[in-house]
Formats: sequence, structure tokens, C-alpha cells
Amino acid sequence: MVLGLGTGSTAAFVVAKLGELLKTGELTNIIGVPTSKRTEEQARSLNIPLSILDDHPHIDLAIDGADEVDPLLNLVKGRGGALLREKMVEAASDEFVVVADETKLVDGLGGSKLAMPVEVVQFCWKFNLVRLQELFKDEGVEAKLRVGEDGKPYLTDNFNYIVDLYFENPIKDGYAAGKEISGLEGVVEHGLFLDMATAVIIAGKTGVEVKSNEKMGNSTPLKPEGLYCSTGNLAIASALFPGEQGMCFGFQVTIYTLHSSLKNSSGLIVHQIGKQHSDWYVLQLRGEGKA
Repeated sequence: MVLGLGTGSTAAFVVAKLGELLKTGELTNIIGVPTSKRTEEQARSLNIPLSILDDHPHIDLAIDGADEVDPLLNLVKGRGGALLREKMVEAASDEFVVVADETKLVDGLGGSKLAMPVEVVQFCWKFNLVRLQELFKDEGVEAKLRVGEDGKPYLTDNFNYIVDLYFENPIKDGYAAGKEISGLEGVVEHGLFLDMATAVIIAGKTGVEVKSNEKMGNSTPLKPEGLYCSTGNLAIASALFPGEQGMCFGFQVTIYTLHSSLKNSSGLIVHQIGKQHSDWYVLQLRGEGKA
């Protein structure tokens, strides 16, 4: 199975668990394609077999977080700075599963009023910053060059800069916006991930909901009474089919090992990490994988 390894706090937890399962032999025949240098470094430190798109252009499944999720499962991603490689890997994946908490839900992209990143070449970056701000003047956008902790311009893994767009109002048309941004010379990539997510797993105070696109069918809520999970026990939480018994779920969720097709999944396996209900829970999508 070829697995796209995302970037960010959720993805880091996935990679850590993946390394642990490979070490114990619970998982085999996994090849990871990382979406950033820091994910690559983490995976190598855990002896996870790695590859690149040149050698594995077909990816079975990618798993990653998101900065914003709209009702149509369109996303804003890239606040961690890896938007270009994330988009390349996730676009090459048969299935792309996003894990996020309910604070990432927005009515329209840009609605969180946090950064929507645009990766630009270093050459004449101010020229493109001004053009990006002018492009979205009706949305009340403020464009800022991203800087690092050292006060210098933030460099992506591709040695480009990032211009962050902060919207006063949600983007009116994400598809048109993406096309206009991409049409600017010197723009490398933007953080609008449109029509890419196969499913989004949303963790909230009352449980978990699996939102799926038209390929997958309707959303399926996971309510606490539909879960069974206690410390040290493995439990089946039916994500795509009704749950049966028990209750308990935490506020933070991630996934640690996956399969090649959500459509063939029979549910979610839930593990509790820690003894408190507020601790991490780990979801494992069940199904038939392939090397």
C-alpha cells in the first residue's frame, strides 16, 4: 500500500503511530510518500519505507489535516507551509481523507479570517503581493508576506515565499478564485484544495462525524452512544454503518493506519491513548489494502 503522509500536528501523530505499527510487525507492505521535509525526516527516523511521486505516481490513500473545511468539503490547507507538495501528493491519491476538529468548519473558504496561503517565487514577491490584494479587494483581503521566527521571509521546502491572504469576508467563488490566483505569473500554488477530499472526519464535543463527497454518499454521524472504547481495549465504531454499544469519545482525533479504499471500509477501529476521556483517540479505517 502506498500512503501519502501529510504535514502538520495530525499528520505527525499518524506518522508516529505508523512507525510503531511497522516496528511491531502489525503493519507490513507500507510505502510512504511524504509531503514535506519535516514529515520525511520524522518518517526516516522511524524507519518507514519512503518513496516519491517519480517512483510511485499512484498513491492508494493520503491522510492529512486541514485549516478550513466548507460544506462541500473544499479545503484551505497550507498554513504549515507545505501546500505545494501536499497538493501534488493528495491529487495523485485514489482516496484523500482529512481529519479535523469542528473549529475548522466554515460556511465559506476564508471564513475563519485566518491565513489562506499562496506560494510565490522570491523574484518580485511584492509585485505579486499587491496583485493578490487587488484581486480580492471586494472580499476585504489583507495580504502579508509570511516571516519566520528569525524575522526573515519564511522559505518553503521549494525555496519559495508565502503570501498569506486574510479575508474579512468568505471567498465568493473558490473555483474562480483558484483560477485567478493560478493565472498570476510568479504564483507557484495556492491553499485552496477544491474537489479533492474523499471524506472528512470531524471531531466535536458530542462525537465524530464522517462527511463524504458524492462518490461516498451521505455523511454519517458517530454519536457517543454509538461507540465502544475503554482503556486498553480495541473497539469498532461503525463510521459507515450504525454503531452498536458503549460510549466515550475524546475531543481530538487522528488516524494511524489506513487502507486503499474507503468505499470498501466496514467501519472505524478506535483506540484510546491515555486514561482520560479528553485524551487522544485513534481511528483506524478498516478495509482491504494493497502493497
